[in-house]
Amino acid sequence: MAKCVMVLYPDPVNGYPPRYARDTVPAINGYPDGNTVPTPSAIDFTPGALLGCVSGALGLRKFFEDGGHELVVTSDKDGPDSEFERELPDADLVISQPFWPAYLTQERIAKARNLKLALTAGIGSDHVDLDAAKQHGVTVAEVTYSNSISVAEHTVMQILALVRNFIPSHRWAVEGGWNIADCVERAYDLEGMDVGLIAAGRIGRAVLRRLAPFDVKLHYTDTRRLPAEVEKQLDVTFHPDVESLVKSVDIVSIHSPLYEATRQMFNEKLLSTMRRGSYIVNTARGEETVPEAIAAALHSGQLAGYAGDVWYPQPPPPDHPWRTMPNNAMTPHVSGTTLSAQARYAAGTREILECFFAGKPIRDEYLIVAGGKLAGTGALSYQSSAAL
Repeated sequence: MAKCVMVLYPDPVNGYPPRYARDTVPAINGYPDGNTVPTPSAIDFTPGALLGCVSGALGLRKFFEDGGHELVVTSDKDGPDSEFERELPDADLVISQPFWPAYLTQERIAKARNLKLALTAGIGSDHVDLDAAKQHGVTVAEVTYSNSISVAEHTVMQILALVRNFIPSHRWAVEGGWNIADCVERAYDLEGMDVGLIAAGRIGRAVLRRLAPFDVKLHYTDTRRLPAEVEKQLDVTFHPDVESLVKSVDIVSIHSPLYEATRQMFNEKLLSTMRRGSYIVNTARGEETVPEAIAAALHSGQLAGYAGDVWYPQPPPPDHPWRTMPNNAMTPHVSGTTLSAQARYAAGTREILECFFAGKPIRDEYLIVAGGKLAGTGALSYQSSAAL
């Protein structure tokens, strides 16, 4: 018998939904790069159900019960007195999501002497100390590509929300106003703008494909340049580094994984080199910026807007500067946890667990750390020589 501690975000304030806005979600049969969607032996949930909160339990309660395993599901994850901290020492598995991460620090991994698998339901395992995982023989895995398109769609939405000044305009409408001049004084067309992406991995390429029909001028930087035929197909201009990219564009969209080279890269110095009135959308990781520098750039007008759904820590404290800075379109970390995406990453989580319990190899694209070293997707994403 194994013990699993699953850390998920809290249930809806008004309780678990008795019904949903839609009866079904579309079935996705494959991913754009040719990889297959998750293939567990079975699922015990209805696609389109709310699975990512505590009551949803990723649709895995029956799976653990049928296997005779112990399952603890909690949203209480931070601090020495949290339920996560209390249950961790004898846990064999930890499952959490990027949206409500259970931070597996070096100290916590050392404390969890039985820990064999740290599984991210979704994409992004930077809430796990990967060096500590390697040292302690902990396998780290995530459900690669399960919510990449979800994040790409959210990115395009937030770019448009900023450029078209959507949120203040909506606020005038719901508050009974018709103040058109106030709505349009910060509204522009996206058409013709220079849009630059930091990293052209799965999410970045999906954003490029979705932005192309807007007749924008596309740019990107990545430590691994795309093939010439792909650049031609996307009509995108390559820049050798972040510094040259941000000087050349009106909008920056961040999609790079978090590691030392990207940590706090959007600091006061880099922001000062951007075109005045630029926009930033960050659906990668909050720690790739200096929050106070972002807020200052918005107050000064160096930035015209900032949006995204990634913060640090998550959830952020009530006094986080992004909650009150002007001209922002921030959301909680929701881009990758739509009901559509949850069906995929819950199924992928079960597929990984089935392999783990059966002693079978976990798909290479799901692996971040295995056998004491970076593996699979982790070897491509979490080192400075990796593709952004």
